Amino acid sequence: MMGRSHALSGWCAGLAVAPLVGLTTIAEVVPFAAATAGYALLPDLDHPGAGASRLLGPITGFVSNVVRAFSSLLYSLTKGPRDEDSTGQHRHASHTLAAAIGLGFATSSAGAAGGWRAVLAVALVGLLLAADALGDWVVTLVLAAGAWTIAGTWLPGESAVHNLHAGLDGIGKWIGVAVAVGMFVHCLGDSLTRSGCPWLWPLPIRGETWYEIRLPRPLRFRTGGWVENLLIVPVLVIAGVLLLPGAIQFLVDVFDAVGVSVARR
Repeated sequence: MMGRSHALSGWCAGLAVAPLVGLTTIAEVVPFAAATAGYALLPDLDHPGAGASRLLGPITGFVSNVVRAFSSLLYSLTKGPRDEDSTGQHRHASHTLAAAIGLGFATSSAGAAGGWRAVLAVALVGLLLAADALGDWVVTLVLAAGAWTIAGTWLPGESAVHNLHAGLDGIGKWIGVAVAVGMFVHCLGDSLTRSGCPWLWPLPIRGETWYEIRLPRPLRFRTGGWVENLLIVPVLVIAGVLLLPGAIQFLVDVFDAVGVSVARR
């Protein structure tokens, strides 16, 4: 899948998962969904042309080189007897459930050890990734939600810095989940394409350690093809709106109001 599709699927997954981690209001859900959307792009650090690899110029370019080298080494060390001859770079090490869980746990641990600065850094990276793929509207929504969160923690006599720390502490409780969910949703998205994705590594399947999980052949689509652009993306956009807290109830109320108005005529 293309970067925009991955980010949209991450946004939708974030909105769906948010209630499961205790986030229910717009002020809580929007930053979580934005972070999940951003980290749904992270696995493609193993491709030099991906948005994640080009995001911060030579910095993310260097990280991309490291990811590709590590993935290639891991592939050569762990490939099964029926795994294909491959460089083991794109859609390998970073496209696994193990990577998603491992990085999510590492992120949570770093946030706990490094305090609010580490949490802020991780959240900002996710936001930059999401905005790069989806546009500046993501930043606007997150800033509005952040202001709302800080205002909601305000108490007479408390400083703005204290309120900011309180908001970041809240983010620190879920940022690792956002990273893991985003990365895993990326893997699921790639499993819909013709190439598939070996996200069950290192579980051996049919003699392959890097077995590509994919849909039945008639249901697979080409990355960047008409199915993705004309079907998948519109569905994700609609879902991304309807999954917002209160969106469906709002539409029900609007339709009820319209129905009552029509009936009175």
